[in-house]
Amino acid sequence: MIKRLLKRLSTTSKTPKQGMATKKAPKRIDPTVIQQDSHGICESDISQSALKVMNRLNQGGFEGYLVGGGVRDLLLNASPKDFDVATDATPEQVKQLFRNSRIIGRRFRIVHVRFGREIIEVTTFRGQNSDSNQQIESDTGQLLRDNVYGDLESDALRRDFTANALYYSAKDQCIYDYTNGIEDLNNRQLTMIGDPVTRYKEDPVRLLRAIRFSAKLGFNIEANTQAPIHEQAHLLSHVPPARLFEEILKLFLSGYATATYELLRQYGLLDELFPESARVLDNHFSYAPLIDEMITNTDKRIRTNKRVTPAFVYAALMWPAMHDEFLKLRESGVSEVDAFGQASQRAISLQLQRIMIPKRFLVPMRQIWELQWRLPKRQGKRAQRLLDHPKFRAGYDFLLMREAAGEQLDELGSWWNQYQFADEEAREKMVNELAPMPNKKRRRRKPKNKANAQNHHE
Repeated sequence: MIKRLLKRLSTTSKTPKQGMATKKAPKRIDPTVIQQDSHGICESDISQSALKVMNRLNQGGFEGYLVGGGVRDLLLNASPKDFDVATDATPEQVKQLFRNSRIIGRRFRIVHVRFGREIIEVTTFRGQNSDSNQQIESDTGQLLRDNVYGDLESDALRRDFTANALYYSAKDQCIYDYTNGIEDLNNRQLTMIGDPVTRYKEDPVRLLRAIRFSAKLGFNIEANTQAPIHEQAHLLSHVPPARLFEEILKLFLSGYATATYELLRQYGLLDELFPESARVLDNHFSYAPLIDEMITNTDKRIRTNKRVTPAFVYAALMWPAMHDEFLKLRESGVSEVDAFGQASQRAISLQLQRIMIPKRFLVPMRQIWELQWRLPKRQGKRAQRLLDHPKFRAGYDFLLMREAAGEQLDELGSWWNQYQFADEEAREKMVNELAPMPNKKRRRRKPKNKANAQNHHE
């Protein structure tokens, strides 16, 4: 047994045979260092909370850099939506430094440091590919877990786009660039770091991020980064529906929905996100103006600081699928009420297979749809009851959007606009001037089978 052990040790200690591959240490990259007088970012431009996080990390013996969209937007003279920090400290070490923090995530473990309503997201430097059980891939190459840590250089190479891989140090106020991100920023170009196909497979959400950043920043997508998008669109079906819900909000509620939607259609990504609606849009062009109205209206409201509910956005995006099915059911003789119920249920069930929609948005979305066939029925006391409906305003706005898109609804929107602001006497007159509701024959109840009734009684 001792001889076998010694033999095994001697075998493992031998030098590799000629021609056998050997692992070489990766070649180090020297970053481009941009001084403060060249990049122009001042500490006053940065969130005080983010500065506190970086300074405390430095005082604790760790590195701390501002990274991602915060640096990118500051260089573009825009106001960052949030500030993220990257460090060589592990999540546990970060949590020890900040009592006001918590570790979240399983796929990527990160730390949220809270300062009142502001949250600073702190991530540990990512490492390169590893055989560690902390990095798990699916059969398609998607990273299911990736908690392999590294250094500043490896972290830069693991970022998605070069424009997002710029690091600002509060210690010397310099920017560190490992991927020529400054050059792409100046050229207003979005470039994937590494092989685009591999990177899209690692995380298919990068397909949506490419579209979102291109629309938001007005950047061109670099040729190699752009080429695989359409072909790899199917990868989105592997993304958890809950995660896609958050991405949809970023795509359509950031004030750039118009440009975003055009790019989603151009690269075939809408077919993966809203397959039923995309199918109807391809065959019935009459629905396209409705979507155009929705995204235009959404952008206007966001830019004027008006509230936009995701329920309204989803109601419009899923309307083609629901309404097309509704019309088919009506043509087959199904009653209006039953057709709406079946069509809406089918549209929702199919959509939830792709994107998770929380109940707090799903219920009002369905109410907006329901009001579309209730609003024309204004006779008697129905008009007042509809006006008191909690989702009347959203349903009315959706109605106006349909009219603006070219639907002929007999000036229904104008009638409701006048009714809202009329006094009680005028409202009563408006309702009386409407054509009476058609008389519906009451359905006679079928008599119960006497034998069955007797058996039931017994």
